[in-house]
Amino acid sequence: MKIAMIGTGYVGLVSGVCFSDFGHDVICVDRLPEKIALLERGEVPIYEPGLNAVMERNVAAGRLRFTTDLASAVDGADAVFIAVGTPTRRGDGHADLTYVLAAAEDVARAMTGPTVVVTKSTVPVGTNRRVAAAIRAANPQAVFDVASNPEFLREGAAIEDFMKPDRVVVGVESARAREVMGAIYRPLFLRDFPIVYTDLESAEMIKYAANAFLATKISFINEIAALCERVGADVKAVSRGIGLDGRIGNKFLHAGPGYGGSCFPKDTSALARIGQEHGVPQRITETVMAVNDQIKRRMIDKIIDLCGGSVNGKTIAVLGVTFKPETDDMRDAPSLTIVPALVGGGARLRVVDPHGRKEGEALLPGVEWHEDAYTAAAEAECIVILTEWNQFRALDL
Repeated sequence: MKIAMIGTGYVGLVSGVCFSDFGHDVICVDRLPEKIALLERGEVPIYEPGLNAVMERNVAAGRLRFTTDLASAVDGADAVFIAVGTPTRRGDGHADLTYVLAAAEDVARAMTGPTVVVTKSTVPVGTNRRVAAAIRAANPQAVFDVASNPEFLREGAAIEDFMKPDRVVVGVESARAREVMGAIYRPLFLRDFPIVYTDLESAEMIKYAANAFLATKISFINEIAALCERVGADVKAVSRGIGLDGRIGNKFLHAGPGYGGSCFPKDTSALARIGQEHGVPQRITETVMAVNDQIKRRMIDKIIDLCGGSVNGKTIAVLGVTFKPETDDMRDAPSLTIVPALVGGGARLRVVDPHGRKEGEALLPGVEWHEDAYTAAAEAECIVILTEWNQFRALDL
């Protein structure tokens, strides 16, 4: 199949590279010339374990290319994937669809034959129908189908998740769209990975519901952790004890400083707004968001208490500032709430993160960056581990 991938952010780049590894002919498109130049040099603009190697072998095989020319990429494509950003809209919490709809219009004007336009971005219910309307308005003669194909990639394990997914969700309304999507994902179907076909609205809702449920598990165990500290229980033992129940499962039950990243904060906010607009408030999701904010503030108070009621003049080593290990992503990381509060309280912060410095230097002013955890910890009154990088697990505390 010939595939055009619009957007070379986290989702678009990983998806495009992996599709090419399936044997498809993939062209990844981005408006930023400097980003395309970087990719053409074989450099990956994000940190994702294993991505470099997969990209390199498929470029060498001639199955993967990068361009700023959307029209040439869309020309003759069997499927065009829209994988652009849907950030939280300022002021109302909704997903901003500006980039998605603009991409749909650009694709419409570039189509030269029957095409399946696939929304890979995380979008509110009803967006795929808006994409179809935008295409029809921009090019009334276009022959196309739309499909919804939400991603379920964990940063730090994205290649594994794409190649060995729990499931692939595909929302379609026509036999042709189902046939094209079936051909694209045939390598996974042949290896018995579940391909779930639904209507467009259900596919859109599955993504939000899945992320909201996982965020709920995180906020739940963090509240339990706070209670454990008061009553003398060990939250790790509690987590293991409930996680062994098959109805609950052990994933996303690790207590910490709250969730962050590119998906959970944005998607819980969007789901809450969708519920409000349709008169069906998502009370659990709204509470999950509130609890997550409280957890971050509780961490600040905990550190201050451990330092005797004030951090003024104290040296504190912070190990890990990315929102999770095995990524350089700082989006909505708990560190962005906790570290500035400590700096504002007069603390001298020494920060160590294997891959967070590139983004973190601009986001966390007033801190000292160190490469070595032991150097950062020397003479510090307090050591705070905010991200569970494997490098920090083996430290001689």
